[in-house]
Amino acid sequence: MLWGAHIGSLELRTEGGETRLRATFPYGRETVLAEGIGRRGERREVIAARAFADRIDGGEDIHFLAGHDFNKPLASRSAGTLTLSETDDALTVDAQISADMAQVSYVRDFLSAHAAGLVRGLSPGFRVRPGGETVEERGKAVLRTIRAADLIEISAVTKPAYPAAQIEARDWATTPEVRRINLAYNNLSRWR
Repeated sequence: MLWGAHIGSLELRTEGGETRLRATFPYGRETVLAEGIGRRGERREVIAARAFADRIDGGEDIHFLAGHDFNKPLASRSAGTLTLSETDDALTVDAQISADMAQVSYVRDFLSAHAAGLVRGLSPGFRVRPGGETVEERGKAVLRTIRAADLIEISAVTKPAYPAAQIEARDWATTPEVRRINLAYNNLSRWR
């Protein structure tokens, strides 16, 4: 069985009981994470090329999860079932799900949801490094550019905020006034 998709989606191949997953998270693609509400403008975000390079190049353990849930691991670098590679254009994820893992209930649920077309997105969970972001105002919009972040995990998700992936909004403040508005509106200083 082979399923193919546009860049940023999940591709699964099952051969001999093992399922191989390949996904791509493109860099440099700006997205709207929150529409403007009242006086507040849009919140936009972009992940710069090789933003996750330190942990990837350092061989750190990173997990591939179902829905950002550490209780639902699908693969990991330490288990030898996850390979991550970066170029200036994208982060590529290659994972292997063994026939034994495919018998685990949440893995079966993930594979069934994917086959039904319900889980197609990719979403990295990360922490921005100190000084690893820039926030700028662009008219009524605020753009956050992530240049350096610690990739902790990457997940298969139902509805990514990016057309090709999902990143959760963080601290968008550009001035003390904007910071007060943002903190009152929502706690945005977190990662998945």
